[in-house]
Amino acid sequence: MDKEKAAEEIIKNALPNVPFEGWTHTVLGKAAEAAGYKKTDVVRVFPEGAIGAVDEYSRICDREMLAVLADYNFETMKIRERIAAAVRLRLELQTHHREAVRKAVAMHNMPFYAHRGLRALYETVDHIWYAIGDNSTDFNFYTKRLTLAGVYSATLLFWLNDHSAGCEATWEFLNRRIENVMKIEKAKKQIRNWLSGSVKKFG
Repeated sequence: MDKEKAAEEIIKNALPNVPFEGWTHTVLGKAAEAAGYKKTDVVRVFPEGAIGAVDEYSRICDREMLAVLADYNFETMKIRERIAAAVRLRLELQTHHREAVRKAVAMHNMPFYAHRGLRALYETVDHIWYAIGDNSTDFNFYTKRLTLAGVYSATLLFWLNDHSAGCEATWEFLNRRIENVMKIEKAKKQIRNWLSGSVKKFG
């Protein structure tokens, strides 16, 4: 059995029922049968149970995002435009499964699974930075991912409760968050330059 393929097929068949029944072993068992597998195969594919399916769902979403982003011409875009485009795409690809995403987020936010939620968040923002052309390896590597994690998670929560046409309120929120981060980074750079100049002047 190709476990990665089986996981994708089971999750695909589970998504329509997750909004009503949640990410449960029962839902995954029904989805396995609908995908042509046995109910018992769920344990082989997701040995950690439903939380394993939630983790894999996040990775599937990341792969779908990366497949589309591969065709983007980021060289013609500013960094803030690249970030906005990637975050927006990551969410838009799950427009028809928003309630399943909501339940996945809720599960990842449970105290016992919080570390897994953080890992999934890190994987997503890491994929985004690499996809938009960031190859930093210094301290900026970590600060960029931490900053984007804040932007992405806040936008995700806003999107889950956005009922505006085309989720325009979410994209406006996203742009404001990115603009705020850019202003902070610009101010930090100005302070560093000022401090550096002061050291040279009085050192």
